[in-house]
Amino acid sequence: MEKINNVTEFIFLGLSQNPEVEEVCLVLFSFFYAVILLGNLTIMLTVCMGNLLKSPMYFFLNFLSFVDICYSSIIVPKMIVDLLAKNKTISYAGCMLQLFGVHFLGCTEIFILTVMAYDRYVAICKPLHYMTIMDQKTCSKMLLGTWIGGFIHSIIQVALVVQLPFCGPNEIDHYFCDVHPVLKLACTDTYIVGIFVTANSGTISLGSFAILLFSYSVILVTLRKQNHSAEGRRKALSSCISHIIVVILFFGHFIFIYTRPATTFPMDKMIAVFYTIGTPLLNPLIYTLRNAEVKNAMRKLWSKKLVSDDRR
Repeated sequence: MEKINNVTEFIFLGLSQNPEVEEVCLVLFSFFYAVILLGNLTIMLTVCMGNLLKSPMYFFLNFLSFVDICYSSIIVPKMIVDLLAKNKTISYAGCMLQLFGVHFLGCTEIFILTVMAYDRYVAICKPLHYMTIMDQKTCSKMLLGTWIGGFIHSIIQVALVVQLPFCGPNEIDHYFCDVHPVLKLACTDTYIVGIFVTANSGTISLGSFAILLFSYSVILVTLRKQNHSAEGRRKALSSCISHIIVVILFFGHFIFIYTRPATTFPMDKMIAVFYTIGTPLLNPLIYTLRNAEVKNAMRKLWSKKLVSDDRR
């Protein structure tokens, strides 16, 4: 099949065509993006300046915050600019790059959350061997694996889309370039491509979710059986609950969008807001509010800053 591509740019329809709704969205999403940047940068600064990088849990949390910043930055600034613009356009190349970035960082986040679940499993179920199993070299290899896995997933998704012909129309019923809305515009039968796209995303999201559920089931059984102190059990449950909340928020919406056949629904745009903006926004709040060690490190960091400022 010869590829004929008459489309040089796409037009986003956005969340709404109502100017008043767009004004409200502009204020809200600008505020949310500022909070995403501030919250995740605060966690990264706290982990780095508080000497927490040696702990595997905070090593991965640091990179989770970095991925959240990058992930939201691929989508939200363009979305905010489009809310101010009359014509919400993106070039064909820009759309493919955005699609690549969304799936690369989204998949990387899935793998980081899975690795963090494994870290909690080792810490609680095999505490005597924890530092041996989760040494710095192993953590670095795991982190590299999450990036490679995300890259491979995203390359497959983009490769499936770029070989399709687009000859019009060019209106994407969404606020960013995602695989299902873009497939809908191809001027050829995309049934087979849709199956591969769904299989790729579905295998990763459902497989990772199953691993996460299994990990936390084992952790909960272990906490119940072993003779942990009340304080030790509380701390273990606190760190696990923080992670479980993040997992449910991210995976629930992600699985709904990417594990069904390549179809789109009007509600998809609103659901996408939860995992493109909501999760990066809530991650810092969940991990800091429920984690005493992070809160203590923040207090120490800001106490040192205040002391140094007073001495000046």
